[in-house]
Amino acid sequence: MDGIFKNNPVFIILLGLCPTLAVSSSLKNALGMGCAATFVLISSNIIISLNRKIIPANVRIPAYITVIATFVTIVELVMKAYFPALNEKLGIFIPLIVVNCIILGRAEAFASKNNVLDSILDGIGSGTGFTLALLLIAFVRELLGNGSLWDIPVSSGFKPMLVFILPAGAFFTLGILLAFFNYMRERNKL
Repeated sequence: MDGIFKNNPVFIILLGLCPTLAVSSSLKNALGMGCAATFVLISSNIIISLNRKIIPANVRIPAYITVIATFVTIVELVMKAYFPALNEKLGIFIPLIVVNCIILGRAEAFASKNNVLDSILDGIGSGTGFTLALLLIAFVRELLGNGSLWDIPVSSGFKPMLVFILPAGAFFTLGILLAFFNYMRERNKL
């Protein structure tokens, strides 16, 4: 549960902001990226945890990146085969999961020091937190920027504000949500 609220990768630790800002213009994109990153996070945590005692300290980071890159390649091939439209929308951000600080950070800080079950749970928690953050940002951006949710119009009289689907809208939305979560954390309600 730590990765969902207390140490949310996006809203608390401020990791993975590049894909967060880039793909959160729609709920479909956000869910696709969240699922892809969560799969890579859980899978790489398993392999790194299983091999934590045999990976030499002087090559651990390249070893982690190789493991992560393997799972990113699997995700990319599956997306190209079964979800070509989503793959087209997410574009370069799928291969960039390899260098996502959330995944490498969890490998280094947690999976390399803990057993497989705990590493799986850590991957699920951090992946869920990342996905929920993407979905929250995408909810605001799609609703206000397109006047739709899941590409379905929500109101015929609503006039969308284009700025919310542009990069500036991503920064604005993230800033407002960060302020809200910092306020809640300070008040100990989160």
